[in-house]
Amino acid sequence: MGSILIHHLPSAWHVDQAILHHQEEVVVIRFGRDHDANCMLMDEMLAKVAPRVESFAAIYVVDIDKVREFNGMYELWDPCTVMFFWRNKLMLCDFGTGNNNKLNFHVGDKQELIDIIETVYRGAKKGHGLVVSPKDYSSKYNY
Repeated sequence: MGSILIHHLPSAWHVDQAILHHQEEVVVIRFGRDHDANCMLMDEMLAKVAPRVESFAAIYVVDIDKVREFNGMYELWDPCTVMFFWRNKLMLCDFGTGNNNKLNFHVGDKQELIDIIETVYRGAKKGHGLVVSPKDYSSKYNY
């Protein structure tokens, strides 16, 4: 249900234009398959936080089966991937997982996701290309 509330980007050109257009906002793009359960959960969460972050972030979704141009470039092999862009540059965020390029796990709390987006925004405004997530997710899947 969440993905219908978020603007879909139907082509690589639209993705590029979204990234280029927003100069004072973080562009948050969920890459994945619209029918995937993980993506549905993430879309629902993104739709919930969208009104709270609209002053500093623009949120979009891209179906990687329809827009394949970025799959190799950004190594989009996970079922659901969220990436952050600032002024046409990929923003890196250290989640403690070893992969700083993207968020490829489900964030279960609305406030956590808002905090991540806000951290990326604040770091980007200061000129940082890499920010540290407000929470360390390295032990999330500890057994």
